[in-house]
Amino acid sequence: MPDSSKNGADDFIQRLKKAWGWLVLLGVISLVGGILCFANPLKATIAAETLAAIFFILIGILQLAQAFSMQGWGGVLWSAIVGVVSVLVGAILIKNPLEGAATLTAMVGILMFVMGGFKIAYSFSLRSMAGWVWVLVSGILSIVIGIVIFADFPWAAVTVLGLFLGVELTFNGISLLMTGIALRNA
Repeated sequence: MPDSSKNGADDFIQRLKKAWGWLVLLGVISLVGGILCFANPLKATIAAETLAAIFFILIGILQLAQAFSMQGWGGVLWSAIVGVVSVLVGAILIKNPLEGAATLTAMVGILMFVMGGFKIAYSFSLRSMAGWVWVLVSGILSIVIGIVIFADFPWAAVTVLGLFLGVELTFNGISLLMTGIALRNA
């Protein structure tokens, strides 16, 4: 058994090596996207908010389709309500992009506080393990990000989502680019 598993992994690595160019291309595209987000965080924020709106609408439509495709299922009403609410949230976000960005930014700020608190609490349960301090630092940084968001609210709402998108695209681009180059050189 272990040999077939190893052969499967070797095959996968060989296929990845052949696709190194695609990874480099995707990395460069992602890096360019990250740079564009940093160059104009307002437009990036509106793009991120619009994308979230589209996903809410699509998820809502799929939820409605799923609810009404299940004959005799007792959860049809609740599933349909979730679908309708998702579509409405998406429509509201599309109709009012700046207000939607403010709402989403506030949610991100709250999420940073909550996640930070959980990470700090979790870090103390890991004190007997090496590296527990990094979980603590991550929790503290999450709370600091939450404070920064709310310290400059509502002005932060027009840039935070775009900057977060820029950070994500930049780090994603770097990782894809480095992976592609490493595969080419392997």
